Amino acid sequence: MKRFYERHVEHLPEQMFDIVADLSDYPRFIPNCSAMQVRPDPQAGSGNVYLAKMTIFFGPITQAYTSRVTLDREAHTIRAKAVDGPFAYLDSVWSFASEGQGTRVRFEIDFKISNLLIAAVAEPAFAAKQEEIMQAFSDEADRRFGL
Repeated sequence: MKRFYERHVEHLPEQMFDIVADLSDYPRFIPNCSAMQVRPDPQAGSGNVYLAKMTIFFGPITQAYTSRVTLDREAHTIRAKAVDGPFAYLDSVWSFASEGQGTRVRFEIDFKISNLLIAAVAEPAFAAKQEEIMQAFSDEADRRFGL
């Protein structure tokens, strides 16, 4: 299930990059995220690749999955690829480009849940949450940097 989300925010690309790159802080402001454990990826050749284990909940269901997250400050992109959990695959890319006095934030996500029975209900719900998550990052930028 491939989805694209875009919006303009009144903050600089570097500021938006920093908020999305601050993985450990997600449980404080991302909806349905109850925990995040982040550690350097021992298989990576550089210091900008992390393994991030996110615990999410939807009603009574709690699920954790780990993604390999690559931060590219120069290109203003953050890539994540699930390496375990309920997904057959999950790939996402955040990108931040200057636009006027702010930033064009783009979030691309492509995912499929492994269990077909769960996927029928969970995939549309998970996709619908992405717009809410985009809003949470925008709200966090406003809180950190003002308007």
